[in-house]
Amino acid sequence: MNSDRRQTETLYRIITVEREYGCGAGEIARQLADRLGWKLWDYALTEEIAKLANVECAAVERCEERADNTFRRLVNTFLRGSYESHMSAPGREPFNTDRFVAVGQQVMEDAARAGNCVIVGRGAPYFLRERADAFHVFLYAPFPEKVRRLKLLGKSEREAEALLDNIDRERIEFVKRYFNADWPTRSLYHMMINTAIGNENVISIILNTMGTFEHGPIRVQPPTHSGDQISTE
Repeated sequence: MNSDRRQTETLYRIITVEREYGCGAGEIARQLADRLGWKLWDYALTEEIAKLANVECAAVERCEERADNTFRRLVNTFLRGSYESHMSAPGREPFNTDRFVAVGQQVMEDAARAGNCVIVGRGAPYFLRERADAFHVFLYAPFPEKVRRLKLLGKSEREAEALLDNIDRERIEFVKRYFNADWPTRSLYHMMINTAIGNENVISIILNTMGTFEHGPIRVQPPTHSGDQISTE
């Protein structure tokens, strides 16, 4: 049996990967899932949300990218995964953002019950914060490193800088509105890692840290002070 699988299978069954935009978290999550033999929920979340909501994936993607009002833009930028190449232009097919959030939560909770999965973004550490078998990671990087990674994905330097200036700011506003918390909510995460050290080092740190909890998982506690209080509404 693969040693990476053996060291985590009796403790943590879910890894959530929250991230700063552009830090490479999507690719790191993919490699991590491959290493463990676990299911990756990134673009697959978009597909499952579309299936349960009985709409086309393109409708969900258009919803994720629409900027028709401030609150919808906040929801879309936070819930978007790291699968950049599946973005579509705005279209006419409507998709309600409240429904999008509700279905997304349902999909994540179902995925967590099944276990053995890596979930990227979309509020996963907030929705799954009460699960003792979930290991929560936040990934970030210096601004120049994020620009470098986005340029490798085909973004121009100007486009990369504009995206970095806007998307995480909107995620901050979204979390404040939907969860009444500061983003990133540091007390939710077991680890916060700078991806400038390289993908392989990030993955090794995550697996090695999970493997040190031999006597049972370490459970992070939901924040209790007013600055980080999470709404249950």
